[in-house]
Amino acid sequence: MLAAAPVLACDAAVTEAERRAHFAIRRQVFVVEQGLFGGPDGGAAGDADAHDDDPATIHVIGRADQAICGTVRLYPVPGPGRWKGDRLAVLASCRHLGLGAPLVRFAVRSAALLGGQEMEAFIQPANVAFFRWLGWRPDGSLVDYAGIPHQRMLIDLTRS
Repeated sequence: MLAAAPVLACDAAVTEAERRAHFAIRRQVFVVEQGLFGGPDGGAAGDADAHDDDPATIHVIGRADQAICGTVRLYPVPGPGRWKGDRLAVLASCRHLGLGAPLVRFAVRSAALLGGQEMEAFIQPANVAFFRWLGWRPDGSLVDYAGIPHQRMLIDLTRS
């Protein structure tokens, strides 16, 4: 008998426990696993930056059967209707569950509901095809971010 697929859900982190889980997943994926933002120790800040303290930033958590195992954040950037999504992360033990797409779709939908017209993200090259599948388009050539190549990608938030 096949096991039932987990119930996937995404929401903005509201409680302090949800925020702690959001930051812990980011640290695990970006600092510990990938060695970005200063390597496995990552210093006190890890991958945190000024956007984390900005009240306009939305920290998103993704759940699989109520267990928080993924994150993304989004925030407005200068320019009318411009938003940025970043720090998409799913714990290695949960990547087979398909939580990445719901996290990206939640971020896109949230920015659109807040009046966004276009969203950008800088994507590691291995994930470009995934983002294209979700309706994003590459813009420009690879750029260095946190010491590794990233592709700038855009999505129109005004299309239904």
